[in-house]
Amino acid sequence: MLNPQEKIILIKKHKYVVLCCLLLSLGCKKPKTHLSTVLQLEKERVLQEVDNYINLAPITVTSSFSKRSAGTKHDFYSEGDYWWPNPDDVEGPYIRKDGLSNPDNFVAHRQAMIRLSRLSGALVSAYLLTRDDVYLEQLKPHLNAWFIDSATKMNPNLLYAQAIKGRVTGRGIGIIDTIHLVEVALAIKVAQTSTVFSKTEIAELKNWFSEYLQWMTTHEYGIKERDNGNNHSTCWAMQVAAFASLVGNTQQLEFCKTFFKETLLPNQMGDNGGFPKELARTKPYGYSIFNLDAFFGLAQILSDKEDNLFEFTTKDGKSLKLGLEFLYPYLEDKIKWSYKKDVMYWDDWPTKQPSLLFGGLNYSNNKYLNTWEALPLLPEKEEILRNMPVRYPLLWVER
Repeated sequence: MLNPQEKIILIKKHKYVVLCCLLLSLGCKKPKTHLSTVLQLEKERVLQEVDNYINLAPITVTSSFSKRSAGTKHDFYSEGDYWWPNPDDVEGPYIRKDGLSNPDNFVAHRQAMIRLSRLSGALVSAYLLTRDDVYLEQLKPHLNAWFIDSATKMNPNLLYAQAIKGRVTGRGIGIIDTIHLVEVALAIKVAQTSTVFSKTEIAELKNWFSEYLQWMTTHEYGIKERDNGNNHSTCWAMQVAAFASLVGNTQQLEFCKTFFKETLLPNQMGDNGGFPKELARTKPYGYSIFNLDAFFGLAQILSDKEDNLFEFTTKDGKSLKLGLEFLYPYLEDKIKWSYKKDVMYWDDWPTKQPSLLFGGLNYSNNKYLNTWEALPLLPEKEEILRNMPVRYPLLWVER
């Protein structure tokens, strides 16, 4: 019997045959040439990267603990990125430095969740390319550890996210930390179509996401995050849409569509397609990219033949098309950026931004796809990884 590594080597020898089959299966939904672009770029990356996620032991929130957390070992904990010790009172409450991340904050849980997100995306993308269960078998222990096993699973809430020493034990704004579960939810949607996971296991996974969805749509932290008014609101909606799609919560899916049309888009976008609240930040370029990506990710999850959010336009002319038209020149050539320069990570943007990909596919626009193709791969830098929850396009376009 072949071990996982030997089996994967054999699978890769046949990847081109499988790719052709996948192209045929997807070609009826989007112009074949556009999907071919995505698949051709993804196949080599995914089938090489997935080797990094074979035979790994799970790492969950129970693998590390911060003394500053007010929760238990099963509670996700993180600290506000832009909060620092006060030089005039080193033992006192932290002070804010917008845009400047404190390198001494506790980030182990966030790193563990990003790890889960990346391995979920890579393994399930490899499964989509090969249809071989070996990749889902590799994913199974990680999902079990995070969401099922009582000894290691995470509690389905974010009561202690983005805490601030001396000020708060957690904040609604911390809900943005679980954007890294979006691709996990998309991966589970694919995995449930196989025989690797039992009906009971899928039910348990969906139960965890149902409980978390209930919490983030009813708890005061969730309500505050929903009504934040900038990228936090967009990312709240993207998460709700992804989790509701997984568990079949049509009420929340309909809410997100209405929220997109009546609140998110009209209240955040300016007449020129930019996002004034993001442009006013100390990292206006990065935040503008991040928010537009989240808008496009949300639309990719919610859109269907009857209600295509990519084509939706408000009465005063605001739309995703306008948003991408505004930002595109600066993604193509950052030197053209006419606003303030970001205080940190300016050199790391842009990368393969999903707004270009989803925009190119849904608008049949080769200009956007060609730019997406030419941009560099996601760099291995924590700040960029934190703000790029869309890493595995096949999870988003496979339907």
